[in-house]
Amino acid sequence: MIVKQCIKESFVVIGKVGSTLDGDGFIQRLWADANSHFKEVQHLAKKDTNGNIIGIWGAMSDFSHSFNPWEDFSKGLYLAGVECYDSAEAPSGWTKWTVPGYEYICVEREDDDTFSRAIKYLNDKAIPLVGAVHDFTFPQTGKNYMLFPIRKLKVLETTQ
Repeated sequence: MIVKQCIKESFVVIGKVGSTLDGDGFIQRLWADANSHFKEVQHLAKKDTNGNIIGIWGAMSDFSHSFNPWEDFSKGLYLAGVECYDSAEAPSGWTKWTVPGYEYICVEREDDDTFSRAIKYLNDKAIPLVGAVHDFTFPQTGKNYMLFPIRKLKVLETTQ
């Protein structure tokens, strides 16, 4: 397992939201819904200088919408969506989340055990998990990553 550290400032995801209360397979159903209606949000997606979408996210939060880890790593909210410009407004039927900025441990998803191996790594190194884990897909390569928040970034205060 290759472990890297990365920093990501606060960002916006617009997607289809659901929860573990929706039953088994809810994440797959959210992705099917988001993918089949993607044209509704495609114009809102943040793009690089070549016009490529910069990120597909499976953003997660606890039920309080505080972006804390899922309860027992098994109960929480999931937003299947695309990274969008901060000013973007979610169309009807879509949900907009502004994910706080964090320093992350980034791990490429190799198999179904990636999550548990990464949690063991954090525990073995005594690195606290300070937020909900997010799934990230880099569209240009199709590679999937899991991002484990280890430090919340401070928000710069502006004076008026």
